[in-house]
Amino acid sequence: MHKFSIFILLFVFIFSFFGLYFYSLDPYTLDSSAILVPPSYEHLLGTDRLGRDILARLIEGGKISLVIGVGSAFIASLIGLLLGTTAGYFRGKIDKGFVVLVDLFLTFPTFFLLLALVSYVNASSLVLIVIISITGWMTTARLIRSESFQITSKPYIKILNIAKVSKLKILFKYYAPLLAPIYFVSFTFGVGGAILAESGLSFLGLGIVAPQMSWGTILSSGKDVVEIAWWVSFFPGLMIFLVTFSLINISNYLQQLTNKKEIR
Repeated sequence: MHKFSIFILLFVFIFSFFGLYFYSLDPYTLDSSAILVPPSYEHLLGTDRLGRDILARLIEGGKISLVIGVGSAFIASLIGLLLGTTAGYFRGKIDKGFVVLVDLFLTFPTFFLLLALVSYVNASSLVLIVIISITGWMTTARLIRSESFQITSKPYIKILNIAKVSKLKILFKYYAPLLAPIYFVSFTFGVGGAILAESGLSFLGLGIVAPQMSWGTILSSGKDVVEIAWWVSFFPGLMIFLVTFSLINISNYLQQLTNKKEIR
């Protein structure tokens, strides 16, 4: 299943970043004579309320959705890795401060925190990456902290500390390889979560602003005509589902590999 999921992800990335080289229709072109046309030879996935081609818009919108998903997951996982490792290694007051910080962020439901932050700024790709990152690092940080505690308790780490080996050397040489599997699992989960978060915000009208588009904005544009033009919302929803489903399968596979290594 994980091989099939990897194939789907590769297809989606190639489709989004290179699709317009093979599909000539412009995603921004308005056509008053082709409003809400169902899938046909001229418009393979149909058109929206303004006569714009859905397939071309899916290709263009996929770039923003994937960039936001990957960018947010990378930054959030990196923040979680740095904070979690620092708390687990140094412990004491640093760890207590970490716990207070995580509890403070977890006090507010993540999506409502996203809504609160987005309502004060004009959304763009960069802004959404930063905001989703700020609200998505806590789970990774807690997992990394827990694993770091176990690593810190190992005898060879205590010996290295007694020998006054550089803390940076210890962290990069001994912690990083052991924490890498957790980081990659968190990253793959984070990409799917970030794409869903962006889609949710765009669906509510708080995400990407026109003329830019994402799968979430395309999905949102079809909510008022879903009864007469199902294709406007169905295809962007399908893309979001395929990416999220594939990432969950890959995450589960990476988790299984990690568990097998720990058993050995």
